[in-house]
Amino acid sequence: MNRDDQKPVFDPQLIRRFDVSGPRYTSYPTADRFHERFTAPDLMRLLGARSSAETGKPLSLYFHIPFCDTVCFYCACNKYVTKDHSQARTYLSYLDREMALVSSHLAGSRKVAQMHWGGGTPTFLAADEISALCASIRSHFELVADGEYSIEIDPRRIKPGVIELLGREGFNRLSVGVQDFDPLVQKAVNRIQSFAETAQVVADARANGFRSVSLDLIYGLPLQTPERFSATLDRVLELAPDRLALYNYAHLPTHFMPQRRISEADLPSPEGKLEILGLAIEKLTEAGYLFIGMDHFAKPDDELAIAQREGQLYRNFQGYSTHSGCDLLGFGVSAIGQPGAAYSQNEKTLEGYYAALDQGRLPVVRGYEMDEDDRQRYAIIQALMCDFALTFAAVEKAWGIRFAERFAVELAELAELAEAGLCEMDAGGLRITESGRMLVRVIAMVFDRHLRERRGAQRYSKVI
Repeated sequence: MNRDDQKPVFDPQLIRRFDVSGPRYTSYPTADRFHERFTAPDLMRLLGARSSAETGKPLSLYFHIPFCDTVCFYCACNKYVTKDHSQARTYLSYLDREMALVSSHLAGSRKVAQMHWGGGTPTFLAADEISALCASIRSHFELVADGEYSIEIDPRRIKPGVIELLGREGFNRLSVGVQDFDPLVQKAVNRIQSFAETAQVVADARANGFRSVSLDLIYGLPLQTPERFSATLDRVLELAPDRLALYNYAHLPTHFMPQRRISEADLPSPEGKLEILGLAIEKLTEAGYLFIGMDHFAKPDDELAIAQREGQLYRNFQGYSTHSGCDLLGFGVSAIGQPGAAYSQNEKTLEGYYAALDQGRLPVVRGYEMDEDDRQRYAIIQALMCDFALTFAAVEKAWGIRFAERFAVELAELAELAEAGLCEMDAGGLRITESGRMLVRVIAMVFDRHLRERRGAQRYSKVI
């Protein structure tokens, strides 16, 4: 599907009408449906039961490095704020134990096509610790030469030579946290970060052969205004990143303690927040970035944009991805994996994570195995989130069903959304309109059976 000439249309009236709370669909079913009846033996069974047709299926690895030495007030990640860097060595020893345990139960290929380190702040690790973790990973898995290997970077914590080291270790994609360059906003969220140190990281990445550099921004932070955020975008565009993520700040202080340090009086009004978003979309698309979906933008020649054009785009817990044919294995505290048609999440505290491995068992705390209905809806939601379109005949062929009968209730709801202008629909399928792309989550929610059955049971962030 060639979408180079298609841009999202920012329609404030439509957004106000449909700006409801809803899942981000980095998984389906969503993580709040995971349950503790899924245990370590279930993951062991799934790891060992990869069918003969899947023995060559590559892996995607996620490593959660939970440590930070300062707290950003907006943060909703699972993290440990500490100045004690000795904790990292202990943690790496347990990561090695977990990899050994997973490998002992894993059938099929150990080839890795994709890897991501997130956090926390992965660059909390010292240079020798980065190399030690890479060596540990290679002792259990085989990283293929043309894979995608990415890491999240905090430019404030990068010592000279670390980007070069990451390049030597095989990393080829960087995700750089920025959020906002405005000094007042930075002070309000306790993240002081200069343009110069950010630019240096980007320059170092390019000098060391990284294929893609992504910058992360957040709109809706305290003291943000359209004028200030416009200045931030100008500085961002000077750096010309290959990808951009523009996240919506969800203020949920009852859920995330650091957010209690943010004064609600300093947050932009709903109208101000919409104006900031509209400005950002206009500036980024005018600068040549393609709207990939949700909150992601990419240059036309970036692998993410190419994957979307070729119908190979995929969405998982790291957001949009280029490797859909992998089993995802998550390592570290709170990490989530997706082996086949199931999800598995690790213990959410360091104490629980360490205790499980000390007992010689996988640190699984909960998970979920999809049934056929879940798998059908998973495929549909993936198509909507990644392609902005759905072909009914393709679903019917894949699952041996009659779409109009199987999803009669959903089609009735979609007709209402089509009348509102979010999508266009006929007997063959549906296409999300340019005006509806910013609200793709609303359309995906129509197919979420769990949300329908337990509507209101879980508080999500607003879709915009």
